[in-house]
Amino acid sequence: MPDTRLNLSAGIASVAVATILVLAKLWALSLTGSLSIAASLADSAMDFLIAAGGLLAIYYASRPPDDDHTFGHTSAEDLAALAQSVFILVSAGVIGVTSVRRLLSPAPKEMMAEGAGIAVMILSIVLTIALVLWQRHVARKTGSKVVSADSLHYVGDLIPNIGAILALLASSMFGFHQLDSVVALGAAGILVVGALNIGKSAWDALMDRAAPPEMIEAIETMAKDMPGIYAYHDLKTRMAGSKPFVNIHIEVNGDQTLREAHAISAGLKRQILDAYPNADVIVHKDVAGEAD
Repeated sequence: MPDTRLNLSAGIASVAVATILVLAKLWALSLTGSLSIAASLADSAMDFLIAAGGLLAIYYASRPPDDDHTFGHTSAEDLAALAQSVFILVSAGVIGVTSVRRLLSPAPKEMMAEGAGIAVMILSIVLTIALVLWQRHVARKTGSKVVSADSLHYVGDLIPNIGAILALLASSMFGFHQLDSVVALGAAGILVVGALNIGKSAWDALMDRAAPPEMIEAIETMAKDMPGIYAYHDLKTRMAGSKPFVNIHIEVNGDQTLREAHAISAGLKRQILDAYPNADVIVHKDVAGEAD
């Protein structure tokens, strides 16, 4: 399926970028001793674990329904996104505590080889921007929560990376070493906000939260405007990963043939699928005026 291939491409790209950045930042940290680079390294290490887990979730979620999972495996995306949020929160906590301890230390740690650190952070920014652009393109096409969550996390990486460059410049040019810890503390705060947003979205899906209001409104409009439908009721939706499930009852003329009634329900189903190709749609037919 095209959506699966796109999601897998985003997952593979995320793993590749995270691997490159972990190796580069390890080298930079060994030279500089910068806490802001250490924070960025911890974040990239978490990126690698999350990206690898997300890639597995995307692959598993793409599997077709079977006897044990008749509605498919798309909830694996939500489980992976929820795990992502937990990992990010733990990472943010470690970075935040370390930053505060260093800020309170009477002798701030001096950094070295700031030029090498700056070069690595510039590489990190360039690769991150390229990855985020591709992930956002994929997320718009497929609606994948895993890809969207991963993209959000990498966007959050940009500000700490820029801050790390500023901290290294401040240390190199002015001897102001405390900015390094301040930047790392700000990065931790950004991670916390992103993790809570990711976790809420995944939790809502696992709890069978309804589809977005704009989608429900669009389906209602389709049912109202479809010729042959007198009324509709019991419109129910839920999300599993990036896959929406739609159930709707329509009221049609009870005196027409089954073939004619089926053509009306099939027309509504096609219209919904044209707007939401990844949806699972069930349309139930009732006799108009006898829908109790």
